[in-house]
Amino acid sequence: MDKVIKFNVSGMTCASCVGRVEKALEKVSGVVSASVNLAMEAVSVEGSAEVSALVSAVKDAGYKVNTSEVQYQVKGMTCASCVSRVEKAAQALPQVIKAEVNLATEKLTLTLVAELPFAEIEAKLNDAGYTVVQPQAGSDESNEQVAATPFYRADWFPAVASLTLTLPMVLPMFVMLFNQNWMLPAWMQWALATPVQFYFGARFYRAGWGAIKAGTGNMDLLVAIGTSAAYGLSVYLWWTFSGEHGAPHLYFESSSAVLSLVLLGKYLEHRAKRRTTSALRALESLRPTTAMVWRDNSWQEVPAGAVKSGERLLIKPGERIPVDGVVVEGHSQVDEALISGESVPVYKAQTDKVTGGSVNLDGVLEVDATSVGAESTLAKIIRLVEQAQGAKAPVQALVDKVSAVFVPAVLVIALITFFAWGLSTGDWPTGILNAVAVLVIACPCALGLATPAAIMAGTGTAARYGILVKDAGALEQATAIDMVIFDKTGTLTVGKPELSNMHTFTYHQNDVLQLAASLQQYSEHPLAKAVVNKAQEKQLSLLPVSDFKVVAGRGVKAQYQDKTVYLGSGFWMQELGLTLPALPEEIPGASLSWLVSQHSELSCEFLALFYFTDELKAHAYTAVKQLKQQGIKVAMLTGDSQSSAQYNAKLLELDDYKAQVLPEHKAEYIANAQQQGYCVVMVGDGINDAPALAQADLGIAMATGTEVAVSASAMTLMRGEPSLVASALAMAKLTYRKIKQNLFWAFIFNAIGIPLAALGYLNPIFAGAAMAASSLLVISNALLLQRWQPKE
Repeated sequence: MDKVIKFNVSGMTCASCVGRVEKALEKVSGVVSASVNLAMEAVSVEGSAEVSALVSAVKDAGYKVNTSEVQYQVKGMTCASCVSRVEKAAQALPQVIKAEVNLATEKLTLTLVAELPFAEIEAKLNDAGYTVVQPQAGSDESNEQVAATPFYRADWFPAVASLTLTLPMVLPMFVMLFNQNWMLPAWMQWALATPVQFYFGARFYRAGWGAIKAGTGNMDLLVAIGTSAAYGLSVYLWWTFSGEHGAPHLYFESSSAVLSLVLLGKYLEHRAKRRTTSALRALESLRPTTAMVWRDNSWQEVPAGAVKSGERLLIKPGERIPVDGVVVEGHSQVDEALISGESVPVYKAQTDKVTGGSVNLDGVLEVDATSVGAESTLAKIIRLVEQAQGAKAPVQALVDKVSAVFVPAVLVIALITFFAWGLSTGDWPTGILNAVAVLVIACPCALGLATPAAIMAGTGTAARYGILVKDAGALEQATAIDMVIFDKTGTLTVGKPELSNMHTFTYHQNDVLQLAASLQQYSEHPLAKAVVNKAQEKQLSLLPVSDFKVVAGRGVKAQYQDKTVYLGSGFWMQELGLTLPALPEEIPGASLSWLVSQHSELSCEFLALFYFTDELKAHAYTAVKQLKQQGIKVAMLTGDSQSSAQYNAKLLELDDYKAQVLPEHKAEYIANAQQQGYCVVMVGDGINDAPALAQADLGIAMATGTEVAVSASAMTLMRGEPSLVASALAMAKLTYRKIKQNLFWAFIFNAIGIPLAALGYLNPIFAGAAMAASSLLVISNALLLQRWQPKE
């Protein structure tokens, strides 16, 4: 059936762009027509093509489709089959590029090309048998709210009540081992089993019916069919019993015990799943609800979300800082465990930056807000953690394929079991019980929880120590890493170089320094700041320069009077055709910058040579050592001089290094290493590291660096400590190992349990217990990740 899909495309500038986009779209299979409105940057496509194919076509043509993400809470999902059904239903909507479900959090994340009215997604999922709600901030129930809930509405009540009703039917089975006959009359068994089957078990019938209407199956359908068969067989035997040869053998206890155990398992599973999201809830709890703001000549208490950038806030001792900002008055110790991972107080005074969510310990601070709302550090951390916990690891694709055919296959196996036993032995009741055991043991709950539970526990624990995983695929990629490449400045070094020495060739030092600082005043490079700071220390005024230009990876140039002045690396000077003079002196580990004045194409004069020193970070050597202990090769890329790079590489005992590397050549170095068979991690913090971070198999950025570097990476380290790289890789490997362990247990339960049940070696009661145990096992195994701590 043809449909009309509308979306916006950015990057189009003229009529030729319009033609290129329309032509690209018309090549997509299923497209009847495509039209583009350049003024509105809007595209309208008619046909039956998939939205994802249209987006890919636009991207291949060199343009970008504007997308957005929305998240919904989905109620009624119980297993991996539910996950695939919800995703399939959502994907059918014309605005949806991608739909991803996290069973552990019961959240659906949609990537959209156009606005999607809530009513549309609600209707679509209702048709599939599920309820969708928009998550509300702070929707988690507090302890007080839970305490106020009537006991019969508490989440534990169905499990406890059904177990209470089931116990009198199951207990006689055990005392029979001691030659005691406590078996209840048939009518009493029926009276106990009926409310368990149809009141407490009603949720399975509702969800199972929804699955039937949608033409698929799920765990609830298997449980409903299996227990109904056992209950129905018992009623049949009771009603048709002639009264001869004692009482009939009934199976009410089997149907009730299975339902009770499944309900108990679901309750325990829900409790365990909440623990996997504890890290995210802990981050959410760091958001203060109110802030004291200076408005209308007085301090006023306002909602924290209403604070605007530039407003002044008052933070008293013991209060959480509501937003990111800069201290303008006062001094205090601040607990920044949010960033550092450790509750070590940090002294803050005027001009120091503070982070929203940290705790002011002992002084009164006045802070000017710089980043508020979604732009604050805490909001970005929460967003990254949510993104990671909602994402799917590549290995999940196998689970999705299995779950798509799992329930139909189990139903077929149960039917074969029933007829095989009935036809071969004539014992049709036993055939029913064995088929029931097949249906119950084959619950795909554990399969659906195996991956998301481990991802949530692992990424949540990592976030607690300042390691943010943006891409779930990074967890799998980390297992193959055998080479880590560090950028030098700001990553292995402190990133605050000082002008430690300078040599002038003709002019006075202050004159040369004044010219160099005037040249560097518009640059954000750390070496430029070092020159400007030194000039300010000597109280040198800046000279007027024009035509300022940064030459990436090389230096800067500008016009001063009738001369072109260059300040940059020796490599750049040689590119300009200059022959470098002999070095006046050697300073181990120093970075060098040459100051050159050009009067004409044939007349250049070396004015000065500047020496910059930048200390290695305290844990740089430890970081390299820890990576080597993991069997990983460690290298360094830097734009610095050969002598500086060699000196630092020797101190750190690196396996390899390359000096005088331009930004575009960093990615080439990584590509060469990949061609040699290495799986490469790139660690950087600057704009010039973004291409290398994108080229690497796994990019890790320091959050202390630029936004561009963070955006290009799959992992972000909230502290600028290189030792966290080894911890990040170790945590990723451990999380992926848990995923594999969980999938193994989920598959092995079914691989062993289904044949045992079909052959009659597994009673339905034990099948129900085993099914509940399998879900609890994978979640408990995932929760072991919460014990992890980085190596000191």
